[in-house]
Amino acid sequence: GHGAGAGVGPDGGGGTMTTDPAAVRDEAVEVWDGRLRLHVKVAGDGPPLLYFHPLSGLAWNPLLSQLAMRHTVYAPEHPGTSPGDPHAISQVQTFWELLLVYEELTRALGLDRPVAVGQSFGGMVAADLAASFPRLFGKLVLLSPPGLWRDDAPIPLMAMVAGPPEDMPKYLFAHPDSEAAQAAMALPADPALIPKAIAQGAWNLGCTTKFAWPIADHGLDRRLHRIGVPTLIVWGREDALVPVAYAEEFGSRIAGSQVEVIDDCGHVHQADQPERTWTAISKFLDG
Repeated sequence: GHGAGAGVGPDGGGGTMTTDPAAVRDEAVEVWDGRLRLHVKVAGDGPPLLYFHPLSGLAWNPLLSQLAMRHTVYAPEHPGTSPGDPHAISQVQTFWELLLVYEELTRALGLDRPVAVGQSFGGMVAADLAASFPRLFGKLVLLSPPGLWRDDAPIPLMAMVAGPPEDMPKYLFAHPDSEAAQAAMALPADPALIPKAIAQGAWNLGCTTKFAWPIADHGLDRRLHRIGVPTLIVWGREDALVPVAYAEEFGSRIAGSQVEVIDDCGHVHQADQPERTWTAISKFLDG
């Protein structure tokens, strides 16, 4: 099946590249007292932007290519998800340690108040970094992050991760059969690479859900008031993974934030509504 196993995974990867993939370089950065060598994909030029990827791992998608046309994009790979370094995850024992690792990384890269864009799980990471270290970022874009919990709006994260891979698209896309959704879930064209891609995808989910199991609630609701930078919150009205009720929840807790709800759109905005998503983000970054 596709889904969790897909190499690029459920995050709107695939599709046409506006940046030549060859222009994306890999930088290894030592952090955490030398215990971790984090891999960061870097592309573009202009003011710095940190991108935090979703549960499935980092896939260089068209949204990142668009961002790289106006920013230097730094996209770290979550510890353990970099091919060839699976055991890095054992060096990060708690979610707080993960935040400290990313704070160290931001300093090690020499970034001064970069824009932070976080998607899904990466949005939870970015939001908590902005709350924990209020001077770390200059602006914040949150794309349907989990991280809060309401009993009247449960987040079926575990049902998705533990369920059959073929069910995954219905949690992620308003239109699972669309070309963009299919591209996001596609396995490698070369059959010989498929088993490896499935194994990598499953391992990636294990490394990220270490900090999202059984629910992705680390008390962020009690810290969000500490975020003091301009913040844009983007949600798909038909999000079947993190219900749209949480858009208002984040919006009301982050002073002065803007909330943009996109119609006919599921959890992966740039697959369901790429133009409207880009318009919302680029207007905010220009503002």
